[in-house]
Amino acid sequence: MGVFASTEDPDSTGHEQVVFCQDKQSGLKAIIGIYSTALGPALGGTRFYPYASEADALHDVLDLSRGMAYKNALAGLDLGGGKAVIWGDPEKDKSESLLRAYGRFVQSLGGRYYTACDVGTYVADMDVVARETRFVTGRSVEHGGAGDSSVLTAWGVFQGMRAAAEHVWGSPTLAGRRVGVSGLGKVGKHLTAHLIEDGASVVATDVDQRAIDWVREAYPQVDLVDDAAAMVAADIDVYAPCALGGALADDTVSVLRAKVVAGAANNQLAHPGIEKQLADRGVLYAPDYVVNAGGVIQVADEIEGFNFERAKLRATRIYDTTREILRLADAEGVPPAVAADRLAERRMAEIGRLRTIHLG
Repeated sequence: MGVFASTEDPDSTGHEQVVFCQDKQSGLKAIIGIYSTALGPALGGTRFYPYASEADALHDVLDLSRGMAYKNALAGLDLGGGKAVIWGDPEKDKSESLLRAYGRFVQSLGGRYYTACDVGTYVADMDVVARETRFVTGRSVEHGGAGDSSVLTAWGVFQGMRAAAEHVWGSPTLAGRRVGVSGLGKVGKHLTAHLIEDGASVVATDVDQRAIDWVREAYPQVDLVDDAAAMVAADIDVYAPCALGGALADDTVSVLRAKVVAGAANNQLAHPGIEKQLADRGVLYAPDYVVNAGGVIQVADEIEGFNFERAKLRATRIYDTTREILRLADAEGVPPAVAADRLAERRMAEIGRLRTIHLG
């Protein structure tokens, strides 16, 4: 994926800015991608991950920052889309000096980009980053922040899943349905709790033995399968990818037995065209950046002075947004992912036409 608008896709707007950051002393290697500031300063988390190559890291930050622009637009936020990746193993490479060096790079952008938590980064990390920049959210309660954003991410996914269930089965509940949760990390754990409370039966998998041990103790009624491949082929009604992206690929779609896909992972579609394959097989895909917006709603609320009830109310509206997208998809005869893109692009165009680049 290139940074500038593709000549093959004249409708592509490209990224406004991509910044490569390196601090040799701490070992920091990071990329910050700003896709759009049409609606306001870009907001998106920092992913700390051991990519196989620099090219893989760049591809991920470009995908994720674009997704954040669409997510923030559909969440009704006055924020653009951005994302950052730190190239390394968070278990080995993360340090105070590295995080503070990263914070200085964020500060150098002058407010065009607000960072937050993502895969491999946590609330405590954002408190360290905040020692060098004021453009950070997702901080601890002790430092005036909202705490763990996975709480409302899971709540929003649950609301989107309810809307999808209503669309397919006529009732906004997962009671009596079998839901496969792939990934029992920060979000997957909370989502599992919501599903069980709603009366669903849950099948789960994770690559981390600690997560498996947790679910065995907390919810012994959850059935466990060996891996994501076994999950996809399992007899489930709903598939909820809650780990890394690319969960829906050609080989996955061909064996998927679920009638609904609604999960917390970003960039679930491995490549363009997967959304049509799902629709052709009668699988309802609730677009990931719609249903997983609860976390960004939470950290965005923190910028204006966090109020949990206000943020939860906004995240609950993901149910209404998902319903509208599914209705629009049916009316226009397109997959839900296409309908969601159109709504996001419309908002960015209508609001953003009054300005082009946010200057901080």
